[in-house]
Amino acid sequence: MKQQMFEREIHVLRDTFRRLIRRHAHTNLIKLIDKTHPADLAVLFRYFDESEQTELFNLMRPNEPTGEFLTELDDSTLQSLFIDLSPERIAKLIEPISSNDQAEILNTLSEEQASNVIELLKKEEVEELEEIMAYPEDSAGSLMYTDVFTLHEETTAKNAIATLQHEEEAEMVFYLYVTNDDGQLTGIISLRDLVTTAPDTLLKNMMIRKVHSVFPETDQEEVARIVTQYNYLAVPVIDLDSHLLGIVTVDDVVDVIREEATEDFLKMAGVGKDREILLKSTWNNAKSRLPWLFASWIGGIGTATIIGLNENILENTLALAAFIPIITGMGGNIGTQTSTIIVRGLATGRVNLGNNFKMLLKEIRVGIILGILYGILLGLFAQLQFVAFSPNLGIVVGISITASMTIATSIGAFVPLFLNKLDIDPAVATGPFVATSIDIVGVTLYFLIASVILPLA
Repeated sequence: MKQQMFEREIHVLRDTFRRLIRRHAHTNLIKLIDKTHPADLAVLFRYFDESEQTELFNLMRPNEPTGEFLTELDDSTLQSLFIDLSPERIAKLIEPISSNDQAEILNTLSEEQASNVIELLKKEEVEELEEIMAYPEDSAGSLMYTDVFTLHEETTAKNAIATLQHEEEAEMVFYLYVTNDDGQLTGIISLRDLVTTAPDTLLKNMMIRKVHSVFPETDQEEVARIVTQYNYLAVPVIDLDSHLLGIVTVDDVVDVIREEATEDFLKMAGVGKDREILLKSTWNNAKSRLPWLFASWIGGIGTATIIGLNENILENTLALAAFIPIITGMGGNIGTQTSTIIVRGLATGRVNLGNNFKMLLKEIRVGIILGILYGILLGLFAQLQFVAFSPNLGIVVGISITASMTIATSIGAFVPLFLNKLDIDPAVATGPFVATSIDIVGVTLYFLIASVILPLA
């Protein structure tokens, strides 16, 4: 219901914007832009063509809402809007936002364009920006806010509250970070604890000393795991000497979770890992999917070759051909289910080095149970449907589907676990590679079992 209401509101807004654009009612457009939430405006831009996007964008003023709007835009849309924009205009638009948001936007531009914009920013902004952009793109350092409100551990609760009241631009003051004389992070205090403690209490006597922190090089997925596991609103980023460099806030972590989940799903489906594949041109979309589908094509050729090599068995018992799609389909489905479960478990931490072998055995047992169940059902069906053929046909089909589903769960569980052990992204294993290998193994086993049992009929 809420989703339908949101969609209706977006459609009404889209139609209103388009009517004003057709009339070139710039004054009304500016008012409507100011009234529309930046996140909603970013969604609306997906509905507009390039000329409509350009006209609206040219009316936007350099302020914080515009900066927030730019951070919400899809990368491809942002690049399209900025491609012919002067460095001066870009610098004015991104100046009101934080350094990490500036870095996020500049990382989508060409190196030359980004360098020209950086030269126009204020010196103190440039130093922070260059520091953030020096870190790997998907790291904690690239996400962190560097303007963090800190308090000395010898400060009293009363003085801390007074100081906080004068900090208008402090980021995420739900947590207060406490440092010592050397600027090292020594503890953390919640805002609730601060205001409910006796005024003369020193911060060092009330702070939590065990702080979950990360290094700037820490992968953003690890940061997301900490936030979701402990329900934090922010995670501090420190250097090797425990100096506080910045914080990663929960709003950025939500974006990370969404991006990483989207990337994993795309890779598992075998369509690459470009999170903006829907916004790509037809040719670029096809090009990104081409290499992944090549693996399926190779698998198909392999399966066809195996069938061709067993042509004599098919000629003698033609009914075997009717069950090939079921053997490959059931094996492929259960293999994909297993690998998806394992990959998701690895991503959420539920599958780890301590229980790898246990999870592998569990999935194999699941494959055996389901394989036996469907083996009996399919074997009975084969026996009843093809009574004119060999009486052992049902046995062949039943054993084959059992073996295929058992091996499929083994492959589906083992490959992601093995790749993870080698520090290779396990999501790539659940694309066409697992399904293809299962098809080849399933068909090979099918004919091998048939060649052993059917001649005895």
